[in-house]
Amino acid sequence: MNHTNEKQMTVQPADGKLGILVVGCGAVATTFMTGVLMARKGLAKPVGAMTQYDKIRIGRGADKKYLPYSEIVPLAKLDDIVFGTWDVYPQNAYQAAMYAEVLKEKDINPVREELEQIVPMQAAFDKNYVKRLDGENVKTCRTRWEMVEALREDIRRFKQEKQCARIVVLWAASTEIYVPYNEKVHGTLTALEQAMKEDDREHVAPSMCYAYAALTEGAPFIMGAPNTTVDIPAMWQLAEQTRMPIAGKDFKTGQTLVKSGFAPIIGTRCLGLNGWFSTNILGNRDGLVLDDPDNFRTKEVSKLSTLETILKADVQPDLYTGYHHKVRIEYYPPRNDNKEGWDNIDIFGWMGYPMQIKINFLCRDSILAAPLLLDLALLSDLAARAGRYGIQRFLSFYLKSPMHDYTKGEEAVNNLYQQYTMLKNAIREMGGYEADEEID
Repeated sequence: MNHTNEKQMTVQPADGKLGILVVGCGAVATTFMTGVLMARKGLAKPVGAMTQYDKIRIGRGADKKYLPYSEIVPLAKLDDIVFGTWDVYPQNAYQAAMYAEVLKEKDINPVREELEQIVPMQAAFDKNYVKRLDGENVKTCRTRWEMVEALREDIRRFKQEKQCARIVVLWAASTEIYVPYNEKVHGTLTALEQAMKEDDREHVAPSMCYAYAALTEGAPFIMGAPNTTVDIPAMWQLAEQTRMPIAGKDFKTGQTLVKSGFAPIIGTRCLGLNGWFSTNILGNRDGLVLDDPDNFRTKEVSKLSTLETILKADVQPDLYTGYHHKVRIEYYPPRNDNKEGWDNIDIFGWMGYPMQIKINFLCRDSILAAPLLLDLALLSDLAARAGRYGIQRFLSFYLKSPMHDYTKGEEAVNNLYQQYTMLKNAIREMGGYEADEEID
């Protein structure tokens, strides 16, 4: 077993309180917060959170052991978490959880008082980016730079008032309209700052202000929607400069999780693919926002990227040339948070004979997302204490469209099993053990 104490000491201990600031106090955020508060009272179990359940092998042969993450690396404890949030609607987290109707009242009431204390700060909001939302709890900022300053002040105040040692900022708000990468504005940090000061609202989304504020206040930032936000060189430069971790984009909850796990079956078995049609119905606020074509475009780009990096025509031209990949999301209010994903997969086998696979996943969007928020918050806090900064590729496992340096021709890793290996290796490494699994 290759275990060096010197290396282990490079990770700072998780002492003091960890403030988790969530942008958006909707279904996902309130399900996450309620679940953590219930779990620490022993009234619910954080099922689906790998930081709470998964075990990783360390060492080989006679030295082999399977340990939970917290025995390999120092993770913040659930008892040390303090929640804060921003939202365009002023309702506290208890009211928002009741409104979301994801959890039953009996699973919210035991932590009602704690949830009522979580009152959203005014959101940095621009209606042009999410036309279907119309809340009053918004900041009056003349420029994007003023937005940044106001958000930085929020983070500082929260940290001081709640006496937090560290902060992590997570985006769990709606999908913004698609902002394509523009090299003139997004190519360098200087250009982005200039655009913020000049109030370039076309190229600088409100989410970029949250990310900028978080990183400059020494907080890792995680993008849980498919927004372009931190997926630009300007933000990578800021993350390097502030030595802060960033991760994104888009929580991988239902259909894309299935796709990233099932596509490798087709590829490994050397079966051919003619087409993969994915459609979703959902009725929560996310569905309402995605009903706008400009916002759906952002989501579509993120969902479409998964398959092409797993089943590659250049590697297997006979099997994967010219297959048809289509993704649809339909807003259907009766379903609320209980979305349904259908996948129709047209494959072919021996001598080109066609076959079909149908997958029907009746998900609960926020139930699948909540543990991801916990894992991403705890692991990005760990990464910061381990001195890891910039894009955290080891967190790709949790994300639909993992960040990568596309300016250098890098491809994202979307294969679920390769992503899991990256995650385990990073935790082994941070714990002072050998990163001993191959990604191939």
